[in-house]
Amino acid sequence: QVQLVESGGGLVQPGGSLRLSCTASGSTISINTMGWYRQAPGKQRALVATITYGKSKIYADSVKGRFTISRDNAKNTVYLQMNSLKVDDTGVYYCNVQTVLGPFWGQGTQVTVSS
Repeated sequence: QVQLVESGGGLVQPGGSLRLSCTASGSTISINTMGWYRQAPGKQRALVATITYGKSKIYADSVKGRFTISRDNAKNTVYLQMNSLKVDDTGVYYCNVQTVLGPFWGQGTQVTVSS
């Protein structure tokens, strides 16, 4: 099993920045891809960004050029630096890891972009 603890959400004005962190514990040796998904009010959960153990990255079109995903393999931690935030970025952000045991999800952290 893998446990995920997220932090860094909050309330920010449009144009502002936030940094999310997610640290994994447990069977971390089995982790390959780590990533972030978000669920906006009334919408399905959708991919924001993923990063493999070898640091290959994928971004949703809506966040390209504004968000940066990174990871520290020694710390089993994935980060999401979010810049130039927009109202449409509001939602619950979930950390996800893909492992040989299957996928695991964090509890979610709320990001609200509002003036």
